[in-house]
Amino acid sequence: MPEFTHLDAAGQARMVDVTAKQPTVRTATARAKVTCSDEVVAALRDGTVPKGDVLAVARVAGIAATKKVPDLLPLAHVIGVHGARVDLKIVDDGVEIEVETRTADRTGVEMEALTAATVAALAIVDMVKGVDRSAEIVNARVTAKSGGRSGDWRRE
Repeated sequence: MPEFTHLDAAGQARMVDVTAKQPTVRTATARAKVTCSDEVVAALRDGTVPKGDVLAVARVAGIAATKKVPDLLPLAHVIGVHGARVDLKIVDDGVEIEVETRTADRTGVEMEALTAATVAALAIVDMVKGVDRSAEIVNARVTAKSGGRSGDWRRE
């Protein structure tokens, strides 16, 4: 059975002590997708969604979310997010989201990337829900990470 680093010997939740770790450059990439109706896709492409510029709002929401992870996840460390890129692409059935986060710190930025992708997706749903109540967030996942003791990882 794997060791869960966020549990102490008694099985109680704890924040992992990273004090002795040296800061290193770390990156993480996450993706999510919002699926929506043909009507919404057409409005996104034409820039006619009633609430305004959906992609601009989603991009800023995602970037802002990277800085809020310790407020949302109780065992997450406060780290310096030194870079955040939120790319949005309108596709035939919705919007694809890809986020890359970067830091030079003692712990990784996977949760920051995943939080950014999902909050950007939430912003899109919020902006289009008046036109399409069936819009949904799918396939939210970390797709890659680099740096740190565990090295590089990429989802197949």
